[in-house]
Amino acid sequence: MSWTDNVRKVVPYVAGEQPRRPGVIKLNTNECPYPPAPGVAQRLTEMEPEQMRLYPQFPEQSELARELAAAYGIDTERLFIGDGSDDVLSLAFQTFFQSGKPVFFPDITYSFYDVWADLYRIPYEKKPLDADFRIRVQDYVQPNGGVIFPNPNAPTGILMALSDVEAVVAANRDAVVIVDEAYIDFGGVSCLPLIERYDNLLVVQTFSKSRSMAGMRIGYAMGSPALIRYLNDVKYSVNSYTMNYAALQLGAAAVRDEAYFRQNCDKIIKTREKAEKELAALGFTFPASLANFIFASHARVPAKEIYEKLKENDIYVRYWNKPRIDNYLRITIGTDEQMEALYRALERICGRR
Repeated sequence: MSWTDNVRKVVPYVAGEQPRRPGVIKLNTNECPYPPAPGVAQRLTEMEPEQMRLYPQFPEQSELARELAAAYGIDTERLFIGDGSDDVLSLAFQTFFQSGKPVFFPDITYSFYDVWADLYRIPYEKKPLDADFRIRVQDYVQPNGGVIFPNPNAPTGILMALSDVEAVVAANRDAVVIVDEAYIDFGGVSCLPLIERYDNLLVVQTFSKSRSMAGMRIGYAMGSPALIRYLNDVKYSVNSYTMNYAALQLGAAAVRDEAYFRQNCDKIIKTREKAEKELAALGFTFPASLANFIFASHARVPAKEIYEKLKENDIYVRYWNKPRIDNYLRITIGTDEQMEALYRALERICGRR
């Protein structure tokens, strides 16, 4: 008998590589290629060092909460803020998926879901996407202990129609449905208005993508006041101070600059549309994306070979050696200059257009 026999063992989430060398083109973790809103840098210079020695405000009482509530037209009692959407989702797993019945999520999706389920000993079932990588509504209208899926899905970038999202929520009134909208700002339609009609719907979003603040770790959830109260009860049982002073201040500054936020989203959408044409000309196929990435497969050159040769050129994209997706690459949309460098490298690897 060893102490290791009493250790909880799980297979952890594997994040994308984080190279820090100068000149690297990093298109593998879906970060925004543009800096945060100018007001964020300004607020950084104004922050009071004295505040660093004090515990921060509770997030729901902060300026950030007020700015987010105003931006989305909701009451603060419908809003939960956490240390990145991963923290929010992890707490949601602990809070809402406790029936003992299996939680449903897609077989090809954000790979943290099964990690959390294993960690918290929550039974789950992966529902296969169809041949076109789409979620099948009928798979989620069976008895379950909860439902979670991203919309648009990751890593495919495919958006589920709002009517289909509502069908899933309406069919599961006795369970909580979590819609992970990390990528909704790049052309999708949010299901947020549905929280007025369905008290079992939790909508989760993040500052890591469209608001250019992955390094600050800000995520938030919106839902019925009852859902938010239950989330807060669990949070305050684990860690009352999940959000630091700087994140609360700088997040509020980011939300205030709506014009800059929209401008960045529009630039990424425009670059994504050009990338789809360029990649198609190079022999790639991919589902239509409404995220800040493209999920692409080449007709002749294996994805793993492209991934490795791009790395040799200091260009990083995401590759998974997993069933059904082992010949696909997830390519984050970078700046126009970064994408041009990618196209030139792919010409050398895959052949000319």
